[in-house]
Order: sequence, then C-alpha cells, then structure tokens
Amino acid sequence: MKILVAIKRVVDFNVRVQVKPDGSDVATDGVKMSINPFDEIAIEEALRLKEAGKADEVIVATIGTNDAQQQLRTALAMGADRAILVESDSEIQSLKAATSLLSIAKKEQVGLVIMGKQAIDDDNNQTPQMLATLWKRPQATFVSKLEINDDKALATREIDAGLETIEVTLPAVISTDLRLNEPRFVKLPDIMKAKRKPLDVINIDETINDFNDTPLSIVKYESPQPRQKGIMVESVDELIAQLKEKGLV
Repeated sequence: MKILVAIKRVVDFNVRVQVKPDGSDVATDGVKMSINPFDEIAIEEALRLKEAGKADEVIVATIGTNDAQQQLRTALAMGADRAILVESDSEIQSLKAATSLLSIAKKEQVGLVIMGKQAIDDDNNQTPQMLATLWKRPQATFVSKLEINDDKALATREIDAGLETIEVTLPAVISTDLRLNEPRFVKLPDIMKAKRKPLDVINIDETINDFNDTPLSIVKYESPQPRQKGIMVESVDELIAQLKEKGLV
C-alpha cells in the first residue's frame, strides 16, 4: 500500500507573525518557514505505519513555489521515500488544493491519504474533507489514534463530547490531531540521505483540467488590537455598572 501525505509550507509556529505596513499580506522576508505542525504529525504517522509493515511506500506532496522543496526535503529526511512538488506561483485555496491532490492520489493509486487537520496560516480545516468528497472515499477527521487492519482503518477521533471510534474502508482520507503522535527529530545523516531521494516537480496545470472557481479575495490583513488595561472595581454594583456602560449586560 502507498500512503500519500500532503504538507504545506507555513511560517514557523515559533515566529511572531508581522503584517506588512500596507496591510497587503503577512511579512515573510527573512522569516523561518517550516512544515505545518499538523502535517509533521501526518508524516510521522505514515512512517510508523510503514515501519509496522502496513505500507510499502510513503509519498509526500505539497503545492507551492519552488521554495517549498526545502520542506519536502525535510519530510524526506524524516523517512519519506519520495516527494512531489506541484508548482504554483499563485495562492492556492482549499478546493483547488483538494482537486490537485486528488489527481496525484489517483495517479499513484494510493491506499491512504494522511494530512493535518488544518494549516496554521489560514486555519480553514477544509482540504481533507473536500478531498474525500471529490474522491468519493470515506474520511476520518481529527484523528488521535489510528490502526490499520488489512483494508480497514480504525480511527479514534476527537469530538466535542469526547472521543469517537469509527471504522473506514481503505482507500480513505485521514486528518491528524495533535495527540496522534510526537514527530521524530531529523538527524544530519538523514538530511544528507534525503538529497539523493527523488523529488519530482510538476506544474499545477498537469494535475487540474478545466478547473473553474471563484477564489476568495483577501482585502486586508491587520494585527489584533492591543489588549486594553484592566480596571479595579470596589463592589459588585460597580462591576455591573461598568458592564452596562460597555453594553455587555
């Protein structure tokens, strides 16, 4: 079985994000870029399944500019067998990303697609669900435990009421939650080995035929307003009066 892992290049989660002075975008010049943290968990889970004999090959793919090769090489250093860069100079939104990944999944005849539940830059939490719908295959989202038995996947997922365990038939789409695993550290020898692993670059037009959509247009970015200084009140009556004055009660 082949496993396809979809990843995304994002600003590293340790970086304090800054908005450009004109509000047109987030400043990325000189900023550390990394694999989306949820996608790192997806890579780790795919590697563990392969090490357990449940898969034969782990393929990692991303959509973006040529700079995203850096994150693909990191995934290869973690242990992925090969990588695919779907090159696009424009911002790709969820439906287009899902359509492109569908083309790769069909071409590679994968038995499982694993990806993070969401990317930390846009927090859309849409692509896994869209991919499963387009592929007409079952899905398990927000997975915190995964077991593969022949052509079935037993997934424990996090829901509002607690935990839910479902069984899906492969091929399927899995989206990972934080508690699924702890991604491994990349060692220097593995980084050197990753340079010799295959990395294919294709244009996004090769994965999408006659794709027509009306993409969302982001009008402006702005930083959150600074938190206002709190005030001390002497009594409950004064607290209620302050809340009424601010229109909160």
